[in-house]
Amino acid sequence: MKIDARGKQCPLPVIETKDALKLAAPGEVIEVTVDNEIAAQNLRKLAEQKSLSYKSEKIGDREFLVKISASDSPISEATEEDAPNLCCLGQGTVIAISSETMGTGDDTLGKLLMKGFLFAISKQENPPASILLYNGGAKLSCEGSESLEDLKSLEARDVTIFTCGTCLNYYGLSEKLAVGSVSNMYDIVETLTKASLVVRP
Repeated sequence: MKIDARGKQCPLPVIETKDALKLAAPGEVIEVTVDNEIAAQNLRKLAEQKSLSYKSEKIGDREFLVKISASDSPISEATEEDAPNLCCLGQGTVIAISSETMGTGDDTLGKLLMKGFLFAISKQENPPASILLYNGGAKLSCEGSESLEDLKSLEARDVTIFTCGTCLNYYGLSEKLAVGSVSNMYDIVETLTKASLVVRP
């Protein structure tokens, strides 16, 4: 199976490769073409995490070909003892987002990173229990946000999405909320204090 991931932003090459590996026959080789060394390194890490054999080679000035062999062993089925743990992996996790950008430095890059972060979260097998959006993060759940589809996908999987009402009012976005529900500081604090893990990108 061949995947052309040139020009695709992180984490798309990794996610497309993971999806291909799920569909691949045992021993089948997935060939992924990417246009930067970082993407090739990320695919190498994916193969190492899954204990799969791989080969990476530079085939052009900015092109790399990564070959990953699908596992020869079928994925084992979960036992009854494993089931509770598997079901609860994301149950107590809360993601708190206070800005429409991820990290500090360049805002354009920060917005790109946040978009990639939410896309990656939407593809996790065990999504978080809740996502809290406040201050600048409130803009992510409103009309015009490039992350709307990812947030809607998460909501469809029973992820609770709360957006700070005070923040919506401050930014003049009260009528623009497009996913999730309006929340208040009491609910935000309660959600954070009850969480087993809080992730702040």
